[in-house]
Amino acid sequence: MEKAMLSSTTGKLARTMLLLGLALGYFMVLLDMTVVSVALPAIRADLGGGITGLQWVVNAYTIVFAGFLLSMGALADRFGAKRLYMGGLALFLLASAASAAAASLGMLIGLRALLGLGGAALMPASLTLLAHAYPEPAERARALGIWAAVTGAAMAAGPVVGGLLVDALGWRSIFLINVPLAGISLIMTFMYVGETDRTSGRSLDAGGQITAIIAIAALSFGLMEGATYGWHSPVIIAAFLLALISAGLFWKIESKGQSPLLPLRLFHNATVSAGMCAGMAINIGLSGVLFVLPIFYQQIQGLSAHMTGLALLPMMIPLAFNPMLTGRLVGKVGARIPMTIGFCLSAAGTFLQMKTEMDTGYATTILGLLLIGFGVSFTIPALMAAVISSAPRELTGSVSGALNASRQLGATLGVAIIGSMVSSSSSFIAGMHVSLLVTTVILLGGSVLSFVYIGKKT
Repeated sequence: MEKAMLSSTTGKLARTMLLLGLALGYFMVLLDMTVVSVALPAIRADLGGGITGLQWVVNAYTIVFAGFLLSMGALADRFGAKRLYMGGLALFLLASAASAAAASLGMLIGLRALLGLGGAALMPASLTLLAHAYPEPAERARALGIWAAVTGAAMAAGPVVGGLLVDALGWRSIFLINVPLAGISLIMTFMYVGETDRTSGRSLDAGGQITAIIAIAALSFGLMEGATYGWHSPVIIAAFLLALISAGLFWKIESKGQSPLLPLRLFHNATVSAGMCAGMAINIGLSGVLFVLPIFYQQIQGLSAHMTGLALLPMMIPLAFNPMLTGRLVGKVGARIPMTIGFCLSAAGTFLQMKTEMDTGYATTILGLLLIGFGVSFTIPALMAAVISSAPRELTGSVSGALNASRQLGATLGVAIIGSMVSSSSSFIAGMHVSLLVTTVILLGGSVLSFVYIGKKT
C-alpha cells in the first residue's frame, strides 16, 4: 500500500513537472512577443525604420511562425513531439542570444524570423504532448487551462518586464532573458516528458509548405507596404495576386496529395472549421491592440517603456489567472458559451478604446483594457480544447499546428491591418480609431461564429 501511494505521488509530481516544463517553453515564446511590443520605440530610435520597419520586426516572427506551424504539426506526428519540442527550444535559445547582438534592423528582422521557426516547432509539439499526457477530455481541459494560465502570465509579465529592461539595460536585454528560460525548459523536458507515438510512412509535403509560406508572406507584404508603395502600385497588386494564386495552389495540393500538410478532411467537422476562423479573429484583435497601444502610450502620450508596461497590465493580468477558470468551465459546459462570451467582451473592450485621444486620462481606458483581457482569456483556452478534442487522436499534431497557424496568421494580419491604417491616415490617432473599429467588427463576427458552430460535429 505504501509503495503504491509513493508511486502515485511520484506520478503526480512527474505530470506536474511535465506540465510546467511544456508551459515554460511556450511562456518564453509569448514573453518574447509581448516584451518586443514595448521595446519597439527603443528599437526604432537605435536601428531606425518607421512604422513599416516596426511591423516587420513583429511580423518577421509571426509570418514564419504561421507559415511553418503546419509542417511542424506534421513533423510532431511523424518523428515524435518531444524531439521536435527540444529542437525548437535549442533554436530559440541560440536565435535569442544572436538577436541581442543585432547590428542593424535588417539583421534583427532576419533573426526574428529564426525565432519564429523555433516557436513554430514549440507550439504544436507542446499541445501534442499535453494531449497524450491527458487523454481524458475534462482532465485535458483543466490541464490546458493551467497551461494557458502559465503562458498567460508571460503576456502579463511581458510589458512590465520589457519596460523595466528597456529603461534600465536597453532593448537588447529583452532577448537575453530567453536564454536561461530555454535552458531550464530543455532540462525539464528531457527529464519528465515522454515521447509520443510516431506516424510512419507519412512523407513531407514540400509543395504545401512552399505555397503556404509564400501566400502568408505575400499577403503580409502587401498589407504592410501598401502605404509605402501606394495601394494601386504594380508591386502591391502583384503581391496580392501572388498571395491569392499561392493560396489556391496550396488548397489544390492539399486536396490531391497523398500525405497533405493539412488534411482537408479535418474541415468536415464544423467545430474545427469554425475554430480555425475564430482563432484568426481573436489574434487579430489581441496582436493589433498590442502593436498600436504601446506606440500610442510612448510616442503620443509620452510615457516611458516601463510606464507603458504598467499601463497595459489591466489587459494582461486576466490572461494569467482566468484561463484556469475557463478550463474548469469548459470541462463542465463545453466551449461554445465561454468562447462566445470571450469574443463579446473583447469586442466591447476594443470599442471602448476608440474613445482614446491624446489627452484622455488613463482611468477612462482601464475598463476597456480589462474587458479585452478577460475576453481573450475566456476565448483561447476554450478554443484550443474544442478544436483539439474534435480531431482524431492520430492527427492531434496536425490539427494543433493548423489551429495555431490560423492564430498566428491572425496575429500577422492584426499588426499589418492596424499598421497600414495608421500609416495611411492623416494622423496616428485617426488611424488608430479606424483600425480599432474594424477590429471590433471582426471580434463580433467571432462571437457569432462561436455561438453558431462550436460544438457541432458536421
